[in-house]
Amino acid sequence: MDIKEIQNLIKFVAKSGASEVKLEMDDIKITIKTGSESDTTIVHQVPATHIPQAAPIAAQPVATEAAPTKASEPAATEDSKYITIKSPIIGTFYRKPSPDKPLFVEVGQTIAEGDVLCIIEAMKLFNEIESEVSGKIVKILVDDSSPVEFDQPLFLVDPS
Repeated sequence: MDIKEIQNLIKFVAKSGASEVKLEMDDIKITIKTGSESDTTIVHQVPATHIPQAAPIAAQPVATEAAPTKASEPAATEDSKYITIKSPIIGTFYRKPSPDKPLFVEVGQTIAEGDVLCIIEAMKLFNEIESEVSGKIVKILVDDSSPVEFDQPLFLVDPS
């Protein structure tokens, strides 16, 4: 598609009164948007040939991941006696209610059911994460102010 054809298409869209038109061909993608407040037209041309690079990258981590699992089997059996407290939401993990306040919990501290362990901020809302078990904090698995995913392990608790 040459520049004359694109200009004719823009004129046609402007005359028709449509607010947006998308046109996709083999190697060109064109989006024409016209706003009611201002007569702006946006044309994007994106080549669609970059997919083959993803295959070699995906294959590499699978090969490197197989070796450490055998080495970490003893650690997995040690951690099996502990209860894992996981993140109920996606967000940012905080160990303190505010920068000038003390930490909610520390390693070695005994916790009761219902104690606040941390805060996870999601979309400017600060959600207190409470313990569902009683026990002793053995390990904190996430650094302060770091992003966490849904169901990501946060704490290891010894229930005994």
